[in-house]
Amino acid sequence: MTIKRGEAWGATGSLPEDGIVVRTDAEAAEALEDARRRGRPLPTLGLLGGDLCRTLGGTGDAARLHSPEAMTFPVDLGEVLADGRIHLFIAHVVAGSRLRFVAMNAQWLGQWNAGPRGHPNDGRLDVYEGQLSWFDWWQVRRRLPLGAHLPHPRIEERRVPAVQVTFPSPLPVHIDGRSIGKAENLSLRVAPDALRVVV
Repeated sequence: MTIKRGEAWGATGSLPEDGIVVRTDAEAAEALEDARRRGRPLPTLGLLGGDLCRTLGGTGDAARLHSPEAMTFPVDLGEVLADGRIHLFIAHVVAGSRLRFVAMNAQWLGQWNAGPRGHPNDGRLDVYEGQLSWFDWWQVRRRLPLGAHLPHPRIEERRVPAVQVTFPSPLPVHIDGRSIGKAENLSLRVAPDALRVVV
């Protein structure tokens, strides 16, 4: 069940024996896609790095994942259909540059606090679509590390369980930091509570 305001979230619990340790969001997405291709249940992931790990307060300590201090969290899983190809994501999808299109399941995008209101277990994606001039982008970029770039008159914000977008021409797309080439049509949705992660 997705988190509700004021409720406790997560529980102490170490990584199970069949869990998979990953160091990046890209490694996590690849492990999940591999399980899906093989028709296996999605594994519990031990996060040692990446933007979702940072969002959850992960320390990058491998020993902690197997200790009584480890925390296990239910999180949402993103799915994106990019020009007919399905990909999974745990943190974010970025199309184009200068915040042209960003869908966040995590709070962080590298060193940028790009989704300051986001939560990885609320059943929604935080979607931002920008039409920023170079001057606007320069101002926004300075504020991104602190999450102080919003609200902005040229950035549309939405919190939605699903979204579909078509660009006038194909844009480069990155999913959890992995380049998948260019795409013109994106359909995204979130699967609530689909995954367990340990930090």
